[in-house]
Amino acid sequence: MAPFSSDIEKNSTRSPHDDDLTSMVSRHTQEYDLYVAKSTPSNIGQVDGHQLRQALDARHTSMIAIGGALGTGLLIGTGSALKSAGPGAILVAYSVIGFVVLMVMSGLGEVATFVPLNGFANYCQRYVDDALGFACGYVYLFKYLILPANQLVAGSLTVQYWVSKDDLNPGVWITIFLVIILAINLLGVRFFGEIEFWLSALKVCTCLGLVLLLWIIALGGGPTHDRTGFRYWKNPGAFLHYKDASKDLFIDGSKGRFVAFVSVLVTAVFAYLGTELVGITFSETRNPRRSIPKAIKLTFYRILIFYILSILFLGMCVSAKDPLLLSASGSSASASPFVIAIKNAKIHGLDHVINGCILLFVLSAANSDMYVCSRTIYSLAVAGYAPKFFTKTNKLGVPYYGILLSFAFTLLAYMTVSSGAAEVFTYFVNVVSLTGLIAWSCILVIHIRFMKACKAQGIDRRTDLAFKSPFQPYGSYFALAICILVIFIKNFTVFLGSPFAYKNFITGYIVLPVFVIMYFGYKIYHKTSILRPDEVDLETFRDVIDAEAEKYEADAAEKEAIRQAEGNPHDKEWFYDKFLGWIF
Repeated sequence: MAPFSSDIEKNSTRSPHDDDLTSMVSRHTQEYDLYVAKSTPSNIGQVDGHQLRQALDARHTSMIAIGGALGTGLLIGTGSALKSAGPGAILVAYSVIGFVVLMVMSGLGEVATFVPLNGFANYCQRYVDDALGFACGYVYLFKYLILPANQLVAGSLTVQYWVSKDDLNPGVWITIFLVIILAINLLGVRFFGEIEFWLSALKVCTCLGLVLLLWIIALGGGPTHDRTGFRYWKNPGAFLHYKDASKDLFIDGSKGRFVAFVSVLVTAVFAYLGTELVGITFSETRNPRRSIPKAIKLTFYRILIFYILSILFLGMCVSAKDPLLLSASGSSASASPFVIAIKNAKIHGLDHVINGCILLFVLSAANSDMYVCSRTIYSLAVAGYAPKFFTKTNKLGVPYYGILLSFAFTLLAYMTVSSGAAEVFTYFVNVVSLTGLIAWSCILVIHIRFMKACKAQGIDRRTDLAFKSPFQPYGSYFALAICILVIFIKNFTVFLGSPFAYKNFITGYIVLPVFVIMYFGYKIYHKTSILRPDEVDLETFRDVIDAEAEKYEADAAEKEAIRQAEGNPHDKEWFYDKFLGWIF
């Protein structure tokens, strides 16, 4: 199956200067509709009602990029990592995985800025291999079929910090949250973008506030005036020995410290998972040549401030042997090491504020997960991997069959109301936890193949691209090696001690052989081959994206000229763009 039709190629090769810029940009939508019709197994026929809308501004993508995946993985998951390995180990682990995330996002940004497509399956299809698009697309879909339900369950557990499940059945909260996220996703990408913008802004402000608060506490600025400094790095230590109470297992010495570090390396990955979801929004973003680099560049500051600094200060404020930390469990504020630091500093009332923020974080995650699920199945249908009716959209550009599919799987959340079913649901969650790493690996492979194609076809990445990933080509290769390593060691602790936790082993690794079978099964059945660098399509849609960028630049220059002519170069719009627009 040829992913791009020759009809589109004939249109796309025309120079932008052959047409007026406005007509050139409008032709983008027409060509994309033709692509949708041609790239499904059979013609859709009526292409109207099969396209997404470019309704997200730069501020939407920037804020989603910087705050999109901030949530319980950072505010709560860091607690289990701290008590398992110590403050030094988690700082190194989160820094290493942070570099991997930077390479993943930078590579995705470089490829998407060149020509933004609907999903990772489409990028695989265009730059690597049809078979990889099929396998990557469906593995990523599996993740987001389960995650919305998981987030709804986490939300119901968070509310139990205030209302006991004996007083009100958790199913009531699940229903309320489900109705909210369903409504947001059905009201169009513009409404979704606004909601996520403000929720992400809240996440950013909350995390900045917590980082500042931890810094003040560490320096003795809390009510107790106890200057902790690096006290807990000395006692109990920066790197702890490995201990598993469930198996009565203890490994001491350098070996024990190394095993503990590797175990939290996996935990660090889960804290960052979901960072790549902003890439799904790129095809619905206005002026991608400007918006995407802006969003990707914020990733560095997000990793540095929200992860690295918060982990550093957290290790200064909370001991790995703190009784509150050792007894913490669940997904409410009581399990958050940040709340434990606040309690130890004798600051009252903030735990309820943090729990409220965690609840909003979880709802934001559920909302964006449903969005990603619907767009992922849409991109699979566009590529010809899924039934064509999934490409149908309403007048707001919402792929409603994709929303319906996601809604059907969110009903799995009600399984947690029953204790027996809740155990089955935890296995579902464990199954999909590997899919994020596989998606990262596929993105890195896409970027590596894209760089090779550019070199083979005479495109200079330094001068011909609007955005270039740093530390290349070695950065993507290093990050890919780390991803592959973590994929294989993800559940390695099941092999330590006894009894052998075979259920965790099976559910933790089952996605890997499924991915391999899907890849080679599709390749053998459809007789596909990996695209050579010289045959990768680097032209289709390139001119229309160039024209769109040129039009936006011309509009911006015209606005600036008007401001200068009116003698008001530093108006409110200029102030906003200069001081707030870089993030908001």
